[in-house]
Amino acid sequence: MNEIERIYELRELIDKYNYEYYVNDNPSVSDQEYDSLLHELISLEDKHPEIDNTNSPTQRVGGKVLDQFNKITHKRQMLSLANAFNYEELLDFDRRIKDAIGDYGDVVYDCELKIDGLALSLEYVDGKLNYGATRGDGLVGEDVTHNVLTIKSTPLTVDENRTFEVRGECYMSRKTFDKLNKEREEKGEQLLSNCRNAAAGSLRQLDSKIAAKRNLDVFIYTFVNYQDFALRAQDEALDYMKKLGFKVNPFHKTVKGIENVWNYILDITSIKRKLRQRAPFRNLYKYRNFACK
Repeated sequence: MNEIERIYELRELIDKYNYEYYVNDNPSVSDQEYDSLLHELISLEDKHPEIDNTNSPTQRVGGKVLDQFNKITHKRQMLSLANAFNYEELLDFDRRIKDAIGDYGDVVYDCELKIDGLALSLEYVDGKLNYGATRGDGLVGEDVTHNVLTIKSTPLTVDENRTFEVRGECYMSRKTFDKLNKEREEKGEQLLSNCRNAAAGSLRQLDSKIAAKRNLDVFIYTFVNYQDFALRAQDEALDYMKKLGFKVNPFHKTVKGIENVWNYILDITSIKRKLRQRAPFRNLYKYRNFACK
């Protein structure tokens, strides 16, 4: 095997190991072996600059520094989610849905966790990540592709050549947040205020090395142009996104009727302390009108 072939082999291996570790939480190699392979790939790519490394896992270590953020106009507006704070407001939401579609009995809902972070849009073209953008004002966001490349749970390539867009929530885990604040305290630096602001500030760094050190993560929850892929419901979209290699929240559940939505909320509330150790989980009820079928 020559060095060029080894580059492509290493890229495939490291992408596989990233998926196992950051998406499946089930690594098959040690950290030492992973680091050794990554170091070998970096060395080989340095020797062969003629090989395009745009979608190489070596880009995840950061290094690109921007003078300013470019703007990206969203092809479809990024809307915010509405809130419901109690059982009565959930019932009112259910009534509005039935008024809109007709009362044919219980509505089927897809329930998911609301992670407290920063909304993120990802576009893929010809199987490769084209850009990552923040929500901005919903119409125009900031191009944060250089920082998205450092998020190891986000696939750089997918087995789908059609153009598509997915959206999700970029967040910082509480474990990472606590670790960063401990380090900042030891250095006499100002502490980060909360996970949400820490994630937003990290993703909006001009220097991608800073974002790379912040160990950001992302849950994907929306397949924007689902009609182009004959996806008829939210649970189908989540399954397809997971198949493509995206990280979706494992606690989503399809239920029939608003009473079972409430039961889902009660079940999640009972284990929220455990969940909050994994990601900043917001204790309120968000909904989007297209989340029902």
